[in-house]
Amino acid sequence: MSGLIFLVVALLLSVVGSVALWLRHREPTSVERSVDDFSREMHALAPPHRPGTERPPPERRA
Repeated sequence: MSGLIFLVVALLLSVVGSVALWLRHREPTSVERSVDDFSREMHALAPPHRPGTERPPPERRA
């Protein structure tokens, strides 16, 4: 019986530790963060700047 209790306690500690690590290292999920990520990706996919043409600077959020 004590072996079973040990396994249950070990499992519970493992689950609690895993959840704590997941909460600590997860990515922010705000709408503003999603918009910023999309803007950064679109800027990276944009065609390269050619000399002699004007390209407006990317908008920065405060």
